[in-house]
This record gives sequence, C-alpha cells and structure tokens, in this order.
Amino acid sequence: MSFVTLERRGGAAVMTYANPPLGTMTAAGAQEMLDKVRPLVADPAVRSIVITGGVPGIFVRHYDVGELFTASDAAKDAPAPPPPSPGAKPTQGFLALVDLLAEAPKPVVAAINGLCMGGGFEMSLACDLRIAAREGVQIGLPETRIGIFPGGGGTQRLPRVVGEAKALEIILRGLVVEADEALRIGLVHELADDPLARALEIAAEWDQRGAEGLGFAKRLTRSALDRPLDEGLADERRSFSAVMRTASAREGLRSARPPAEIQKI
Repeated sequence: MSFVTLERRGGAAVMTYANPPLGTMTAAGAQEMLDKVRPLVADPAVRSIVITGGVPGIFVRHYDVGELFTASDAAKDAPAPPPPSPGAKPTQGFLALVDLLAEAPKPVVAAINGLCMGGGFEMSLACDLRIAAREGVQIGLPETRIGIFPGGGGTQRLPRVVGEAKALEIILRGLVVEADEALRIGLVHELADDPLARALEIAAEWDQRGAEGLGFAKRLTRSALDRPLDEGLADERRSFSAVMRTASAREGLRSARPPAEIQKI
C-alpha cells in the first residue's frame, strides 16, 4: 500500500498523505514520506514543499496507537537502550522525517485540511508555515491522555512556536483546539477556505525568489533561539557575504535597482 502521492505545481512539490479510513501516521507511512522528501530536498527545481492530507477531513490524525502499544509491549522487558551520542540524529522513520522537514534548505508548508493530532501536529510543527482550514479542523497534542507524551518533537518545537507557558498547558492537559483558537494562540499562521490553494499561492511567491537567499534565511531564523546572539550574528554576517556572491542575489539586486535617471538624483 502506498501512503503518499506527489504532484508538481510550478516550483512546489505537493505531498499528500493518506491512510484511510482513519488517516493515522504509521511507521511505513513515515518511511515512505521520508524516502520521497529526500529527493525533493536535493532537487534545485523544487522550490518549496507543501504537505496535506488525502483522507477527507483529515490532515494526519495521530500516530497509530496500535503500533505504539506493540512497541511499548516489546520494550517493557527489554533492557533500556543506551543514550544517544551527543549530536546524533535519527536516519530513518518519523523522527528523521520531521528533522528533515525542519532542516530542508527550502520552505515547507503544512496545508492542514482537517484533523491534525499528535504525530500529525508534530509533523506540521516541523514545517515553516501552517495554514489551516476554517472549518473541520482540530489541532493538538493529546498524548498525555493515554499515559505518554509527544515524542516526535512536540515538547521541543511547540514552546518555540507558542512559548513555554502555553506549550505546557497544551501538552500537560492534552488540549485539542479548533481553527479559530489555533490561529489566536499562534499554532497556525493563517486560516483559509482552501488551505492547499492558499499554500500554493504562497509557494508561487517563492518561485520568483532566490533559492539560496531563502535557504540561508530559513536556517538562520530557525537556529536563532538555539545559540547565543553573538554566534548567530556572526553566522548571519558570514552567510550574507556568501549569498551576495550568488547569481540569484545579483539578478535580484539588478532587477531592484531604480532607473538610471533616479540614481543620479
């Protein structure tokens, strides 16, 4: 069974995830997404990635609870795994997928067209922009209701989006909110009647802009809260020098120059 379909719309690659009838994320689905995202990230012709859901009324509901129970049952008598090495990153599965979406050197947009829970919401948190439908959307991290916690990046990425206090409330209480409240507290950037159409409208803006500038801007902004200010500023200055040497920057600057007669004033 294939979980993922891809479509090119201009410079945007639209990735649709579907696991009917419930729309849950599974290990196989996450791996298929990862395998299909990797070449998109490496392809310079792909200027942005848009992710949406293919089951009516569902973006991604949550991670498959049956799979989680099986993993819990297998782990209860097994020795604890050794702690990961500092800086080690997962290379396969859902954790590698969300890391790749966050680190991809191009914009990634979640077009949230329905239920967006647990792992599905964690995946959207790894995206750069989240656009939700006005109706039929529920968003949240309900994991603590069943004795676990968000383990796909939710405890780390959500505080960076809404702040520590609101993140604690959402995670500890297992809150789920509808679209208007999600917009009010900053879980999503916009509401739209058709979130995929709106995502593609935004993606068309990036088709006309320098890919290197966007890539630098994303990396620098995402890392801003993870290091001291002086380190970030030093990296920004090095990166600005690098982007100024690119052909896309020279072309953009050339097209933005005022007419010669204005320059003489």
